[in-house]
Amino acid sequence: MRSTLILILALSLVPPAAEAGPLSGAREIFLIDGQGERLRIGRIRFEGDGYELALDGAGFADHFLSMRPFRCITAGQRQLCHLEYPYANARDLGAELTDLEYDLLFVSKGAGEYGIDMWNGAYYRLEADGDGLTGTLHEVDLRPLAVPPPAGEMRPIRERDLHAAEPADHWLPVLRIE
Repeated sequence: MRSTLILILALSLVPPAAEAGPLSGAREIFLIDGQGERLRIGRIRFEGDGYELALDGAGFADHFLSMRPFRCITAGQRQLCHLEYPYANARDLGAELTDLEYDLLFVSKGAGEYGIDMWNGAYYRLEADGDGLTGTLHEVDLRPLAVPPPAGEMRPIRERDLHAAEPADHWLPVLRIE
């Protein structure tokens, strides 16, 4: 009886094992086309309320467009180019996923086009989905990023600037982190 009581007391002092949430550890990032084909574009490591991101997928190629470097994915006559957010980004996932969304900005263009038109921005709005995140494509004009945001304002893209995209009209309408 005494040994049982000691065991119960000892077990009550052991903290419960931490349960890993959907935003913990190392994950992979995929873009998905309309037929469900997945293209791995990178990896992410979640730690606490922050993350480290590496877009290192084999499908990226370096391009010099509109007087600056871009990393683009090409399929036939379509290209999707990563737009590295040029201003401060805390990479904090405290209450929302906006910092991560800003790290996953893209611009779509024709593969044969010389320059890049920031009007054709691709913004993946992220939501927790089971054990990962799913991003739905929104069209956005990214030209406001050409000018630094006012002091203290880290996010120049507003909700009213985002327009839900018609998945059938886009090559890679879904982003998935798992």
